[in-house]
Amino acid sequence: MELIVLIVIVAVIVLLVVVLIGMYNGLVRGRIRVREAWSGIDIQLKRRSSLIPNLVETVRGYAAHERQTFESVTRARAMLDNAGTAQQAGQANNILTQALRSLFAVAEAYPELKANENFLQLQSELTDTEEKIAYARQFYNSNVLSYNTSVQTVPTMFIAGMFGFTTEEFFEAEEEARQDVRVDFSVPATSPAAAPAVQAAPPSSPPGQPPPTPGA
Repeated sequence: MELIVLIVIVAVIVLLVVVLIGMYNGLVRGRIRVREAWSGIDIQLKRRSSLIPNLVETVRGYAAHERQTFESVTRARAMLDNAGTAQQAGQANNILTQALRSLFAVAEAYPELKANENFLQLQSELTDTEEKIAYARQFYNSNVLSYNTSVQTVPTMFIAGMFGFTTEEFFEAEEEARQDVRVDFSVPATSPAAAPAVQAAPPSSPPGQPPPTPGA
């Protein structure tokens, strides 16, 4: 009888250890997936940052007086390059998006710039990069959500606390920055709105006389 009880106790302990190891390994895998997903965002952010200097110089060649706009883009790019966390990178990326919109707005006033091959190529590459960042953001945040749920829920939260697993930051995009950086330089054909027809009022009849008959 004592042997059976001992076997049961040992089996329970072994099962408990297996479960704890499984939860620990699950947390490790979750953290690894988050870091791998972040590397995808980091690659695209660096690619986007590398396009900025050439873009600024291209626009500067046509609008050198727009110094404030160029400085805003340069500062935003520096913030993105120096971001140390996902939250900081997300904020810096949003600021850079807004600065790029201002830069493209400047370009709209210069027809020759809008037709510049280098400018069009950079615009296309930036749009493509922004789309890839949006996809990578979604993939990263999905992994962060799954991992953070494990860290903050029972029973894995106890293992997370024992071994130093902490929640990860989301890579957020502000509502205004969720749209891709696209500028359509084509001018849509517009047809003038038809003005409402105005009919001249019939001449008023002298008092006491019937109104004139139409077509008379």
